[in-house]
Amino acid sequence: MLPAMPPRQPDLDPAAAYPRITGLRDALDSGDWPACRAVLDASAPVERTELTMVPFAEPGLETFLRGVLDGDPGDGAAAALLGRHLIGTAWRVPTGARAERGAPRRPAGRTDGLVTAERLLVDAAARSPRDPAIWTARLVTARGLRLGRSEAARRYRRLAEIDPHHLPAQWQYLQQLCPEPGGDWEPAHAFARETAEAAPPGSFGPVLVAEAHLEHWNREHHRQPGAGRRYLADDRVRAGLHEAARRSVWHADFRHTHGWVRVTSTFAMAFALLDDRPAADSLFTTLGDLGSDHPWYHLGDPGAVIVKYRKRVAGGGT
Repeated sequence: MLPAMPPRQPDLDPAAAYPRITGLRDALDSGDWPACRAVLDASAPVERTELTMVPFAEPGLETFLRGVLDGDPGDGAAAALLGRHLIGTAWRVPTGARAERGAPRRPAGRTDGLVTAERLLVDAAARSPRDPAIWTARLVTARGLRLGRSEAARRYRRLAEIDPHHLPAQWQYLQQLCPEPGGDWEPAHAFARETAEAAPPGSFGPVLVAEAHLEHWNREHHRQPGAGRRYLADDRVRAGLHEAARRSVWHADFRHTHGWVRVTSTFAMAFALLDDRPAADSLFTTLGDLGSDHPWYHLGDPGAVIVKYRKRVAGGGT
Protein backbone atom coordinates (compact mmCIF):
# COMPACT_ATOMS: atom_id res chain seq x y z
CA MET A 1 0.00 0.00 0.00
CA LEU A 2 1.41 3.35 -1.02
CA PRO A 3 1.98 5.87 1.77
CA ALA A 4 -0.44 8.79 1.93
CA MET A 5 0.71 11.89 0.08
CA PRO A 6 1.60 14.79 2.38
CA PRO A 7 -0.82 17.75 2.33
CA ARG A 8 -0.07 20.23 -0.42
CA GLN A 9 0.75 23.86 0.22
CA PRO A 10 -2.57 25.72 0.09
CA ASP A 11 -3.24 28.47 -2.43
CA LEU A 12 -3.48 31.60 -0.29
CA ASP A 13 -4.13 34.03 -3.16
CA PRO A 14 -7.72 35.31 -2.69
CA ALA A 15 -8.05 35.54 -6.47
CA ALA A 16 -7.94 31.74 -6.62
CA ALA A 17 -11.34 31.65 -4.92
CA TYR A 18 -12.75 34.95 -6.12
CA PRO A 19 -12.12 35.64 -9.83
CA ARG A 20 -13.46 39.19 -9.68
CA ILE A 21 -10.27 40.18 -7.86
CA THR A 22 -8.33 39.41 -11.04
CA GLY A 23 -10.79 41.42 -13.11
CA LEU A 24 -10.49 44.42 -10.83
CA ARG A 25 -6.71 44.09 -10.61
CA ASP A 26 -6.42 44.01 -14.42
CA ALA A 27 -8.68 47.04 -14.78
CA LEU A 28 -6.68 49.01 -12.21
CA ASP A 29 -3.43 47.99 -13.85
CA SER A 30 -4.64 49.32 -17.21
CA GLY A 31 -6.13 52.49 -15.72
CA ASP A 32 -9.60 51.61 -17.02
CA TRP A 33 -12.03 53.10 -14.51
CA PRO A 34 -15.23 52.11 -16.38
CA ALA A 35 -14.00 48.50 -16.27
CA CYS A 36 -13.29 48.88 -12.53
CA ARG A 37 -16.80 50.16 -11.95
CA ALA A 38 -18.25 47.32 -14.00
CA VAL A 39 -16.63 44.80 -11.67
CA LEU A 40 -17.61 46.63 -8.49
CA ASP A 41 -21.14 47.48 -9.61
CA ALA A 42 -21.82 43.84 -10.50
CA SER A 43 -20.81 42.69 -7.01
CA ALA A 44 -23.08 42.12 -4.04
CA PRO A 45 -22.52 44.61 -1.17
CA VAL A 46 -20.27 42.34 0.93
CA GLU A 47 -18.22 41.32 -2.10
CA ARG A 48 -17.92 44.97 -3.20
CA THR A 49 -16.59 45.96 0.22
CA GLU A 50 -14.19 43.01 0.24
CA LEU A 51 -12.92 43.98 -3.22
CA THR A 52 -12.07 47.48 -1.99
CA MET A 53 -10.04 45.86 0.81
CA VAL A 54 -7.73 43.85 -1.44
CA PRO A 55 -4.18 45.29 -1.05
CA PHE A 56 -3.66 46.23 -4.68
CA ALA A 57 -0.10 47.40 -5.34
CA GLU A 58 -0.35 48.74 -8.89
CA PRO A 59 2.15 51.60 -9.43
CA GLY A 60 0.48 54.99 -9.48
CA LEU A 61 -2.75 53.70 -7.91
CA GLU A 62 -3.19 56.69 -5.60
CA THR A 63 -2.62 59.15 -8.44
CA PHE A 64 -5.05 57.26 -10.67
CA LEU A 65 -7.83 57.15 -8.06
CA ARG A 66 -7.36 60.79 -7.12
CA GLY A 67 -7.75 61.61 -10.80
CA VAL A 68 -11.04 59.69 -10.88
CA LEU A 69 -12.28 61.60 -7.84
CA ASP A 70 -11.18 64.93 -9.31
CA GLY A 71 -13.42 64.13 -12.27
CA ASP A 72 -16.32 62.90 -10.11
CA PRO A 73 -16.04 63.75 -6.39
CA GLY A 74 -19.20 61.74 -5.73
CA ASP A 75 -17.81 58.42 -6.97
CA GLY A 76 -18.13 56.34 -3.82
CA ALA A 77 -16.37 53.33 -5.33
CA ALA A 78 -13.25 55.36 -6.10
CA ALA A 79 -13.35 56.94 -2.64
CA ALA A 80 -13.65 53.55 -0.92
CA LEU A 81 -10.77 52.10 -2.94
CA LEU A 82 -8.56 55.13 -2.34
CA GLY A 83 -9.43 55.25 1.35
CA ARG A 84 -8.49 51.61 1.82
CA HIS A 85 -5.30 52.12 -0.20
CA LEU A 86 -4.28 55.04 2.04
CA ILE A 87 -5.09 53.00 5.15
CA GLY A 88 -3.01 50.08 3.92
CA THR A 89 -0.08 52.34 3.10
CA ALA A 90 -0.27 53.95 6.55
CA TRP A 91 -0.53 50.59 8.31
CA ARG A 92 2.68 49.41 6.67
CA VAL A 93 4.67 52.19 8.35
CA PRO A 94 6.88 50.38 10.94
CA THR A 95 5.89 50.74 14.57
CA GLY A 96 8.34 52.68 16.71
CA ALA A 97 9.49 52.23 20.31
CA ARG A 98 7.05 51.17 22.98
CA ALA A 99 5.58 53.66 25.38
CA GLU A 100 6.12 53.36 29.13
CA ARG A 101 2.89 51.41 29.73
CA GLY A 102 3.65 48.87 27.03
CA ALA A 103 1.51 50.13 24.12
CA PRO A 104 3.42 50.72 20.89
CA ARG A 105 3.86 54.34 19.95
CA ARG A 106 2.24 55.25 16.64
CA PRO A 107 4.86 56.65 14.27
CA ALA A 108 4.02 60.07 12.83
CA GLY A 109 3.90 58.68 9.29
CA ARG A 110 1.21 56.16 10.22
CA THR A 111 -0.92 58.75 11.99
CA ASP A 112 -0.57 61.23 9.14
CA GLY A 113 -1.59 58.57 6.62
CA LEU A 114 -4.63 57.56 8.64
CA VAL A 115 -5.65 61.20 9.08
CA THR A 116 -5.45 61.67 5.32
CA ALA A 117 -7.62 58.59 4.79
CA GLU A 118 -10.09 59.71 7.45
CA ARG A 119 -10.55 63.15 5.86
CA LEU A 120 -11.15 61.61 2.47
CA LEU A 121 -13.64 59.11 3.91
CA VAL A 122 -15.53 61.77 5.89
CA ASP A 123 -16.14 63.62 2.63
CA ALA A 124 -17.02 60.37 0.86
CA ALA A 125 -19.56 59.42 3.54
CA ALA A 126 -21.20 62.83 3.22
CA ARG A 127 -21.53 62.35 -0.55
CA SER A 128 -22.43 58.63 -0.43
CA PRO A 129 -24.01 58.14 3.02
CA ARG A 130 -25.38 54.67 2.23
CA ASP A 131 -22.18 53.09 0.92
CA PRO A 132 -21.20 50.25 3.29
CA ALA A 133 -17.65 50.05 1.88
CA ILE A 134 -17.01 53.63 2.97
CA TRP A 135 -18.43 53.08 6.46
CA THR A 136 -16.41 49.88 6.83
CA ALA A 137 -13.24 51.81 6.00
CA ARG A 138 -14.24 54.46 8.55
CA LEU A 139 -14.35 51.75 11.23
CA VAL A 140 -10.72 50.99 10.41
CA THR A 141 -9.66 54.64 10.73
CA ALA A 142 -11.61 54.95 13.99
CA ARG A 143 -9.57 52.10 15.43
CA GLY A 144 -6.27 53.21 13.92
CA LEU A 145 -6.67 56.77 15.19
CA ARG A 146 -7.96 55.55 18.58
CA LEU A 147 -11.15 57.57 18.38
CA GLY A 148 -12.74 55.36 21.04
CA ARG A 149 -15.53 52.83 21.31
CA SER A 150 -18.31 55.41 21.33
CA GLU A 151 -17.31 56.79 17.94
CA ALA A 152 -16.76 53.29 16.56
CA ALA A 153 -20.22 52.27 17.82
CA ARG A 154 -21.77 55.33 16.15
CA ARG A 155 -20.16 54.41 12.84
CA TYR A 156 -21.19 50.78 13.15
CA ARG A 157 -24.80 51.76 13.89
CA ARG A 158 -24.86 53.90 10.76
CA LEU A 159 -23.62 50.97 8.72
CA ALA A 160 -25.97 48.46 10.34
CA GLU A 161 -28.90 50.65 9.29
CA ILE A 162 -27.77 50.09 5.70
CA ASP A 163 -26.88 46.40 5.99
CA PRO A 164 -27.34 44.64 9.37
CA HIS A 165 -25.33 41.59 8.25
CA HIS A 166 -22.32 43.27 6.63
CA LEU A 167 -19.54 40.92 7.71
CA PRO A 168 -16.53 43.09 6.74
CA ALA A 169 -17.83 45.82 9.05
CA GLN A 170 -18.71 43.35 11.78
CA TRP A 171 -15.16 42.01 11.68
CA GLN A 172 -13.77 45.52 12.05
CA TYR A 173 -16.11 46.44 14.88
CA LEU A 174 -15.23 43.24 16.73
CA GLN A 175 -11.58 44.30 16.61
CA GLN A 176 -12.58 47.59 18.25
CA LEU A 177 -14.31 45.68 21.06
CA CYS A 178 -11.33 43.46 21.84
CA PRO A 179 -9.86 44.91 25.03
CA GLU A 180 -6.45 46.19 25.92
CA PRO A 181 -4.38 43.75 28.03
CA GLY A 182 -6.19 43.09 31.27
CA GLY A 183 -9.49 44.47 29.98
CA ASP A 184 -12.99 42.97 29.86
CA TRP A 185 -13.65 40.54 27.00
CA GLU A 186 -17.41 40.36 27.53
CA PRO A 187 -18.35 43.18 25.08
CA ALA A 188 -16.50 41.40 22.27
CA HIS A 189 -18.01 37.99 23.04
CA ALA A 190 -21.49 39.48 23.54
CA PHE A 191 -21.34 41.24 20.16
CA ALA A 192 -20.20 38.00 18.49
CA ARG A 193 -23.01 35.99 20.10
CA GLU A 194 -25.67 38.56 19.26
CA THR A 195 -24.47 38.78 15.67
CA ALA A 196 -24.52 34.99 15.33
CA GLU A 197 -28.03 34.73 16.74
CA ALA A 198 -29.34 37.44 14.40
CA ALA A 199 -27.60 36.10 11.28
CA PRO A 200 -29.62 34.22 8.67
CA PRO A 201 -29.13 30.42 8.70
CA GLY A 202 -26.10 29.35 6.71
CA SER A 203 -24.61 32.84 6.60
CA PHE A 204 -21.13 34.01 7.55
CA GLY A 205 -22.02 36.05 10.66
CA PRO A 206 -21.63 33.25 13.24
CA VAL A 207 -17.91 33.12 12.43
CA LEU A 208 -17.55 36.13 14.74
CA VAL A 209 -17.95 33.71 17.67
CA ALA A 210 -14.86 31.86 16.45
CA GLU A 211 -13.05 35.14 15.75
CA ALA A 212 -13.66 36.41 19.27
CA HIS A 213 -12.47 33.17 20.82
CA LEU A 214 -9.33 33.14 18.65
CA GLU A 215 -8.53 36.73 19.59
CA HIS A 216 -9.02 35.85 23.25
CA TRP A 217 -6.93 32.68 22.85
CA ASN A 218 -4.15 34.65 21.16
CA ARG A 219 -4.01 37.16 24.00
CA GLU A 220 -3.88 34.37 26.59
CA HIS A 221 -1.37 32.41 24.53
CA HIS A 222 1.09 35.30 24.60
CA ARG A 223 0.39 36.20 28.23
CA GLN A 224 1.46 32.91 29.79
CA PRO A 225 2.57 29.48 28.55
CA GLY A 226 -0.40 27.12 28.47
CA ALA A 227 -2.97 29.85 29.16
CA GLY A 228 -4.32 29.79 25.61
CA ARG A 229 -4.82 26.03 25.70
CA ARG A 230 -6.61 26.27 29.04
CA TYR A 231 -8.89 28.99 27.68
CA LEU A 232 -9.96 26.89 24.68
CA ALA A 233 -10.44 23.81 26.88
CA ASP A 234 -13.43 25.46 28.57
CA ASP A 235 -16.58 23.48 27.75
CA ARG A 236 -18.51 26.70 27.10
CA VAL A 237 -15.99 27.75 24.46
CA ARG A 238 -16.20 24.38 22.73
CA ALA A 239 -20.00 24.38 22.82
CA GLY A 240 -20.17 27.92 21.49
CA LEU A 241 -17.89 27.08 18.58
CA HIS A 242 -19.92 24.02 17.62
CA GLU A 243 -23.17 25.97 17.80
CA ALA A 244 -21.72 28.76 15.63
CA ALA A 245 -20.45 26.26 13.06
CA ARG A 246 -23.87 24.60 12.89
CA ARG A 247 -25.39 28.00 12.14
CA SER A 248 -22.80 28.75 9.45
CA VAL A 249 -20.29 26.45 7.72
CA TRP A 250 -22.11 23.23 8.63
CA HIS A 251 -25.53 24.54 7.61
CA ALA A 252 -27.12 23.32 4.37
CA ASP A 253 -27.59 26.92 3.20
CA PHE A 254 -23.90 27.85 3.49
CA ARG A 255 -22.72 29.19 0.13
CA HIS A 256 -19.27 29.67 -1.39
CA THR A 257 -19.68 33.40 -1.99
CA HIS A 258 -17.00 36.00 -1.41
CA GLY A 259 -15.49 35.48 2.04
CA TRP A 260 -16.29 31.79 2.47
CA VAL A 261 -12.63 30.73 2.48
CA ARG A 262 -11.72 33.00 5.38
CA VAL A 263 -14.85 31.98 7.29
CA THR A 264 -14.14 28.28 6.82
CA SER A 265 -10.45 28.76 7.62
CA THR A 266 -11.32 30.55 10.86
CA PHE A 267 -13.50 27.70 12.06
CA ALA A 268 -10.85 25.19 10.91
CA MET A 269 -8.17 26.88 13.01
CA ALA A 270 -10.43 27.10 16.05
CA PHE A 271 -11.26 23.38 15.91
CA ALA A 272 -7.64 22.46 15.13
CA LEU A 273 -6.49 24.29 18.27
CA LEU A 274 -9.23 22.52 20.22
CA ASP A 275 -7.78 19.27 18.85
CA ASP A 276 -11.27 18.48 17.56
CA ARG A 277 -9.83 16.55 14.67
CA PRO A 278 -13.02 15.37 12.93
CA ALA A 279 -14.43 18.92 12.92
CA ALA A 280 -11.22 20.50 11.66
CA ASP A 281 -10.64 17.78 9.08
CA SER A 282 -14.12 18.23 7.62
CA LEU A 283 -13.44 21.93 7.10
CA PHE A 284 -10.02 21.34 5.57
CA THR A 285 -11.72 18.92 3.18
CA THR A 286 -14.23 21.61 2.23
CA LEU A 287 -11.42 24.06 1.55
CA GLY A 288 -9.53 21.67 -0.71
CA ASP A 289 -6.41 23.45 -1.98
CA LEU A 290 -7.65 26.88 -0.89
CA GLY A 291 -6.62 28.73 2.25
CA SER A 292 -6.31 32.19 3.73
CA ASP A 293 -3.60 34.03 5.63
CA HIS A 294 -6.14 34.92 8.30
CA PRO A 295 -6.22 33.67 11.00
CA TRP A 296 -3.29 31.29 10.57
CA TYR A 297 -0.68 34.07 10.64
CA HIS A 298 -1.12 34.06 14.43
CA LEU A 299 0.87 30.81 14.45
CA GLY A 300 3.61 31.69 11.96
CA ASP A 301 3.91 31.28 8.22
CA PRO A 302 0.29 30.57 7.17
CA GLY A 303 1.07 28.07 4.41
CA ALA A 304 3.42 25.99 6.52
CA VAL A 305 1.11 26.11 9.55
CA ILE A 306 -1.90 25.01 7.53
CA VAL A 307 0.05 22.04 6.13
CA LYS A 308 1.11 21.10 9.67
CA TYR A 309 -2.43 21.15 11.05
CA ARG A 310 -3.95 19.44 8.02
CA LYS A 311 -1.52 16.59 8.58
CA ARG A 312 -2.20 16.50 12.31
CA VAL A 313 -6.00 16.38 12.12
CA ALA A 314 -5.85 13.77 9.35
CA GLY A 315 -3.94 11.51 11.75
CA GLY A 316 -0.48 12.01 10.30
CA GLY A 317 1.12 14.16 12.98
CA THR A 318 1.07 15.30 16.57
